[in-house]
Amino acid sequence: MAAALSLTCAGLAWSHGDVTPQAVDTAGLPELGKDWRAENPYRGNATAIKIGTSAYNQNCARCHGIEAISGGIAPDLRKIDNDCATMKDAPKKAACAKEIDDYFLTTVRHGRTRNGAVYMPPFEGTMNQEAIWSIKAYLETRRDKPL
Repeated sequence: MAAALSLTCAGLAWSHGDVTPQAVDTAGLPELGKDWRAENPYRGNATAIKIGTSAYNQNCARCHGIEAISGGIAPDLRKIDNDCATMKDAPKKAACAKEIDDYFLTTVRHGRTRNGAVYMPPFEGTMNQEAIWSIKAYLETRRDKPL
């Protein structure tokens, strides 16, 4: 029984796939330079959304779910800015969206750890800001509540 359980768990671990961050081909996107942008410069950009879709599938879907629909392992990224979507005041809504962009960028660049456990690996160094912002552009098309 213990051997069967071990094999099952090993199979589940292997089926999780390669969790090494994958580089993203951002050819076709305007270069953003080395200074990180505070807000998503690719919001609504069709090329960025296409690149971001592929980049998300390669790097994020294994934890955050296919099409950003989480299976419960990691946060459901369709809901990341739901609080902003319900705001009526336009300046407050814009400030909220900027704050979410900052949170997203910081999390993706530096990862998340708690009590020494890595919950999300850092992607800075593997992905440039063009790749990270293109993923955010894709996620904005998957919102639970559109802004």
